[in-house]
Amino acid sequence: MKLTVIGCAGSFPAPDTPCSAYLVEAGGYRLLIDFGTGSLGELQRHLDPHLLDAIVITHLHPDHFFDTCGYAVMRRYSPGEQQDPIPLYGPVGVSDRIVAAYGGQGELCNPSLRDVYDFRELHSGSFELGPLTITVEQVAHPVETYGMRVEHAGSSLAYSSDTGPCEALETLAAHCDVLLAEASYLEGRENPKDVHLTGKEAGDYATKTGAARLLLTHLVEPWGSKSATLAEARAAYTGPVELVEPGQVYEF
Repeated sequence: MKLTVIGCAGSFPAPDTPCSAYLVEAGGYRLLIDFGTGSLGELQRHLDPHLLDAIVITHLHPDHFFDTCGYAVMRRYSPGEQQDPIPLYGPVGVSDRIVAAYGGQGELCNPSLRDVYDFRELHSGSFELGPLTITVEQVAHPVETYGMRVEHAGSSLAYSSDTGPCEALETLAAHCDVLLAEASYLEGRENPKDVHLTGKEAGDYATKTGAARLLLTHLVEPWGSKSATLAEARAAYTGPVELVEPGQVYEF
């Protein structure tokens, strides 16, 4: 599998990165996981967005789905032959949330956006997307949120999405090749229950699950500290660990 980081900022875009979006490619299949604020522009540096095969939205906070609105414009009004609706998976109510955010009242096209998206709701369990096996489990966050495991030909990627500590993350990340974990908070600062992880907690999960590699994402600058987050994770996990940046590519 090939993982390309499109955006990795937490909660709102940073000067140097859009919000959460991750491109996973394997066997000629192209899956975008999350489509956060500002990520459509960065995606175009790496792939013609019309070539995406499917999209998974892990939860319905704007920093994880808002650029589905701009992408709807791109697909709907692009010159040339109209594309078939692209499968888009998300929590219960994903279609209503995206349609409301898009706000296309008055357009002559389908106001439900079903000419653009084939909306499908997520539920805990596994399913196939092309050559990929996807497993999702609900994690600890104020809105319905799914962590993910993506598998292909013996390789595995676990993605925490936004979560506080929870058993589901341990299940999803067990012996994975890459754990892509959010690390929004620092130890010793106010950290509301069931919202986000610290760098230390991300490192703890990498250790407990036997992850081969830890990638830290969803840092909220300037409220946090990249160096402190990395130090916390390294103190809790002895394997390879790094902070992701937009444009970085990982193959495993």
